[in-house]
Amino acid sequence: MNRVPTSFSLKLPFAAAALCAALQFSVDAHALEAARTAPATVMPAPGPDSQGRITESYARLVARDALFWAWPMVNVYNRRLAFKRAPEPGLAGGVLPFAPLNRMAMLTDYMQPNQRWVACPNQDVVYGAGILALDASPVVIQVPDFGKRFWVYQLANLRTDGFATLGSMYGTKPGFYMVVGPRWKGEVPAGIIAVLHADSQTAMVIPRVFQADTPEDRAAVEAVIRDIDVYPLADYDGRMKRRDWHTLRVFPEPAGSGDGEVRWVRPETFFDELPAVLADAPPRAGEEAMYAKVLAVIAAARKDPALKAAMIDEAKKAEQELVDPLLQFRKWGAPLPFHWTTLDDGARFGVDYFTRTAVAKSNIMVNAANETRYYYQDLDASGNRLDGKGRYEITFAKGQLPPTRGFWSLALYDDHHFFVKNALNRYALGTRNTQLQYGSDGSLTLYLQADSPGADKEANWLPAPAGASFSLMLRNYGPAGDSQSANWTPPAVVRLQ
Repeated sequence: MNRVPTSFSLKLPFAAAALCAALQFSVDAHALEAARTAPATVMPAPGPDSQGRITESYARLVARDALFWAWPMVNVYNRRLAFKRAPEPGLAGGVLPFAPLNRMAMLTDYMQPNQRWVACPNQDVVYGAGILALDASPVVIQVPDFGKRFWVYQLANLRTDGFATLGSMYGTKPGFYMVVGPRWKGEVPAGIIAVLHADSQTAMVIPRVFQADTPEDRAAVEAVIRDIDVYPLADYDGRMKRRDWHTLRVFPEPAGSGDGEVRWVRPETFFDELPAVLADAPPRAGEEAMYAKVLAVIAAARKDPALKAAMIDEAKKAEQELVDPLLQFRKWGAPLPFHWTTLDDGARFGVDYFTRTAVAKSNIMVNAANETRYYYQDLDASGNRLDGKGRYEITFAKGQLPPTRGFWSLALYDDHHFFVKNALNRYALGTRNTQLQYGSDGSLTLYLQADSPGADKEANWLPAPAGASFSLMLRNYGPAGDSQSANWTPPAVVRLQ
């Protein structure tokens, strides 16, 4: 019988222990690597404690923040509630498109100066408007053949972001387009060119059709706009519906608008309305906690009248201190030479809550920058407020008019951002004006003042309010070349006296 050497038998336990340790280390290393590379199981973060107490100071903080970032959404939602009361398509005050939800109405000429529903209108296009309730039904939008005429349909969600590309700059085909909400599921009927998806249940549709300021073009436009329409999917039959928009019924305009825009947002009712508004527009990625926080504080305020009163009080302060100053163009926007400002993310605000609210306050429902480039002005070349007591000129050198594939215009507004009635019934100058007078050097000078600059210059005169401050907006529909990237900028507004 062979005997194992003594030295080997003594070392065997130690060798076995070392082998086990090595194997254990290998297992642990593999386990660590597997844990490192395995998909993480993330537990959802708990929301606010619905049973916990909160302080008045915290409720005020949340209220102030909510008033600012949700102001545009409440603004649009309350317009929906107003349109819901329309018995049929018509004209509010005889001057504004007004229609039941999922319908629309159309003007047949430029917007008139006495309307107060929307600030900073223009007199370059024939407007239409409708508010969509996509929770009730998908809708069908008719697009006629506009030929070479410039046109664009703005489709905006509750956040005032655009979600569709319909216009002459996109080469959009005539025909039928269907708009659906975020939870729609269904079949697309034959003959629908495209389905347009909104991420909120409420949306707005605003057709804009260019019209030159001539009798001939007014007649030509009427032949086109009769085929513009919006209606629920149930009414779709694959055939173009034709409307004589001249026959619309006239409805009274809401009382209490005064000199400024109708108050679509009221702090007194803001937090009663906000839960429905937030349900209409589900949170985007990253907004879930913000929604939960606001809704939790609103729920707490329902049980505590003192807390709700504090939130309303804070909302009033926030509107006065944060939102109201944004009516002035000089308070926001990307700065340009000569005190002009512009907007790069119009209708594509995303999480730029500041600019979204600034635009909603001062000139809601702007187009995307590739559709329309906007330039804003409150000041003259010296940095002083534009005022009807002065006389101003703005001169475009030869070849320096706004680079455009559509049209451009310079509009003048009062300090509430509405037109000021004048004897010429003129509120903008630009492409639509066929009688503009150019200098011998090819330049174009426009005169901004309360009194006439002289008979020989009246074709280029944009009347200003006597003795009152005013603002300017230059629009470039279908910007081309440098204007697309804001490399082109308007010339200075020079005060003569």
